[in-house]
Amino acid sequence: MSKGLKGKLVLAISSRALFDLSESHQVYLTQGIEAYRQYQIEHEDEVLEPGEAFPLVKKLLSFNASLGRDRVEVVLVSRNSADTGLRVFNSIQHYELAISRAAFSGGRNPHPYLNAFGCDLFLSTHADDVRSALDAGFAAATILAGGTRRAQSNELRIAFDGDAVLFSDEAERVYQAGGIEAFQVLERESARSPLRGGPFKGFLEALNLLQREFPDDACPIRTALVTARSAPAHERVIRTLRDWDIRLDESLFLGGLDKSAFLEAFAADVFFDDQAGHCERARQVVATGHVPHGISNPLRDLPAD
Repeated sequence: MSKGLKGKLVLAISSRALFDLSESHQVYLTQGIEAYRQYQIEHEDEVLEPGEAFPLVKKLLSFNASLGRDRVEVVLVSRNSADTGLRVFNSIQHYELAISRAAFSGGRNPHPYLNAFGCDLFLSTHADDVRSALDAGFAAATILAGGTRRAQSNELRIAFDGDAVLFSDEAERVYQAGGIEAFQVLERESARSPLRGGPFKGFLEALNLLQREFPDDACPIRTALVTARSAPAHERVIRTLRDWDIRLDESLFLGGLDKSAFLEAFAADVFFDDQAGHCERARQVVATGHVPHGISNPLRDLPAD
């Protein structure tokens, strides 16, 4: 992949993931694109409220000041036109977010620009755009509304599901085809064979490199694996991460328990999972990104935009 912004962790984000555009989006849905364009122009001096991913963006950008150099870049990648996107840039300036680059695709899927920017992660509220990004090899998630905002903290805490997110869905396919016994047999026999990487492996690698630039005892980024796996399926996961030379600060092997209480205990800022049911429960307590990847996500199961 091309790396347009070399040496940086690059987050691409849509307008509706960064800001609350629910009111104007309703105009678009009920009255069409021209009414939406006019609405945005008429309200372009009105500051938008923060969206679901706003706290994540703010914390990531703060690390540039902590390190004394620009190691994180956030770019706006939006279906808006530049004309309708002016309100978004005005709001960016109001909140003093260091976002200066953007791609406005005028109603079309913006995912082709992710490669040009060298994107490590794409967050959007548009499920089709997220799927296109995943198909093109990028870490991507559909940000779901409803997550509880964390108390103000300088520490960024990100939680990941395992299979079909950090890892491939190979083990999940065995589980769905043959049940828990077949899954456990596979994991015992394959304990020393690393899992293939999933769509978020590259993002975790980039995040891990950023973590290593801080002192171990003062790193403001904390990561966790929150997985339905349990013993004996834990060993393959541990050995896979060791083989990748990737550090996770915490690992929770829950054996099918509801993840929500554990995400609260970890105080996650955002959680990424491939299964819609897990996301629906998690979104009640934390900003949640649905990763529509793997066997659990046939096209007909796309979450509503």
